[in-house]
Amino acid sequence: MRKLISLFAAVFFASFVLLYVSALLNKTEGYSGKNTLTVYNWGDYIDPALIKKFEKQTGIKVIYQTFDSNEAMMAKIAQGGTTFDVAVPSEYAISKMKEEGLLIPLDHSKLPNLKYINPRFLNLSFDPGNKYSVPYFWGTVGIVYNPEMIGGKKITSWNDLWDKDLRNQILLVDGAREVIGMGLNSLHYSLNDTNKKHLQEAKEKLDRLTPNVKAIVGDEIKMLLVNEEAAIGVVWSGDAAEIIAENDKLDYVVPKEGSNLWFDNMVIPKTAKNIEGAHQFINFMLDPKNAAQNAEYVGYSTPNEKALDYLPKEVTEDKRFYPDFESVGNLEVYENLGKRMLAYYNELFLQFKMHRK
Repeated sequence: MRKLISLFAAVFFASFVLLYVSALLNKTEGYSGKNTLTVYNWGDYIDPALIKKFEKQTGIKVIYQTFDSNEAMMAKIAQGGTTFDVAVPSEYAISKMKEEGLLIPLDHSKLPNLKYINPRFLNLSFDPGNKYSVPYFWGTVGIVYNPEMIGGKKITSWNDLWDKDLRNQILLVDGAREVIGMGLNSLHYSLNDTNKKHLQEAKEKLDRLTPNVKAIVGDEIKMLLVNEEAAIGVVWSGDAAEIIAENDKLDYVVPKEGSNLWFDNMVIPKTAKNIEGAHQFINFMLDPKNAAQNAEYVGYSTPNEKALDYLPKEVTEDKRFYPDFESVGNLEVYENLGKRMLAYYNELFLQFKMHRK
């Protein structure tokens, strides 16, 4: 009998330990209740002081977790084993997440601060009516260049990159949409073009650019440009701001033919357990003063029109990163091209890279 009681006690104790450990794991892996909110975001992409402010105002504890790519974020949410209440994907990822049923529709009545977002950044092709997403930060794809290294020339157009005097002076980001899109825009085609004749024309034009291309690189593009190992780079505006902060000889321009307008956005994933708290957090981040504080900390452009009143003029008047809306009218958001067309873009990009060799 004693053995039976001891065995029962051991089983009970082991079960208690397992439940306790499971609770701890759930907490670190995104456990959420009415007093807890799990936010899934890019690293160093929010002012920590704002998290503390939200917690103090609402009494909700924020668990902040990070990812390093949209693909990793989508895979984790698709698995469904982890609770995330708010996530911050990019626009093309939202299209995919909608298709795969990974998002919960937003209740706009609980987001009164949505009125502060500039209408230019709402109702875009990846989420008509902003049914699932709210803009968080935005930027462009453009050209960083060092005027001193190219004889004082001023770059305003994609077509300027084909200048024979720029031999071995250009760095390109290692991205099919960015590079093929550059070729399309240089021909005045949409960067979401699916006409294979246009795409072949763009690829052939890119082949003629190869004498000027020093390398196709990843994150190291920033260091190479800062160290003046190349005169020109095709980059995202956020990287451009960082590069220029390290070397003020450089400048940034969005080419006049057009380019990509990108967004990172707040959404509520299907894994959410605290939907009410998620709306509270999104609305909190839409508050103009909070949005301005976040933009100043992170260094990216805010789509919150009222927030601009609380940012330094030297920031908001920098047309490189806050361009006039007349000049961004020809910018496009990447559309979800579908698997087959995206594969075709990737194939053309691979052919272009092989052509360089």
